[in-house]
Amino acid sequence: MAHTTTDKKKLIDRVRRIRGQIDAIEKALEEEKDCSAILHHIAGCRGAMNGLMAEVVEGHIRSHVVASGTSAKDKQARAQAAEDLIELVRSYLK
Repeated sequence: MAHTTTDKKKLIDRVRRIRGQIDAIEKALEEEKDCSAILHHIAGCRGAMNGLMAEVVEGHIRSHVVASGTSAKDKQARAQAAEDLIELVRSYLK
């Protein structure tokens, strides 16, 4: 089963929170709020999108890149490589 299926509720909840953040940007623009407030909303939305991307990428790596059925030593090396890649992607998306 795909990781997006097993984590469906959690991912949809994140998307709904992001939708709320986008609505807040629209409202701030409509209400002619100060540009610094709008930029803060945009930055928060960007961070939330990056967090969602990181979560889906992490699930993809764990589910589809780290293969099972290999020797214990190979599996450990692949798991470490996956952890390194996950950390790299997370730091890039911050």
